[in-house]
Amino acid sequence: MTIPISYYLILSGVVFLTGIVGVLIRRNIIAILLSVELMLNATNINFVAFSDYFRDLGGQVFVFFALTVAAAEVAVGLAIIIALHRSRSSINIEEFNLLKW
Repeated sequence: MTIPISYYLILSGVVFLTGIVGVLIRRNIIAILLSVELMLNATNINFVAFSDYFRDLGGQVFVFFALTVAAAEVAVGLAIIIALHRSRSSINIEEFNLLKW
């Protein structure tokens, strides 16, 4: 028994929407980073679903590289968050105006 691709697309849409809501609502930098990761995982679900649907491994290979880049992104992001926390003693996004003139 195969699972229809529409189920994967609905799951991906719900996960992506959860990530968007998390980015727009949250004020904590770590929660925003986790929401961005949710959106990335939603796109990975789409790639794997269409890769299986079309019987092509290209989507799964792309997901492998996307996960590798995401791991590096998280490492750099957490390093920046730690540096900001050490300088400001907070990780609330509203308290950072470092790029304002």
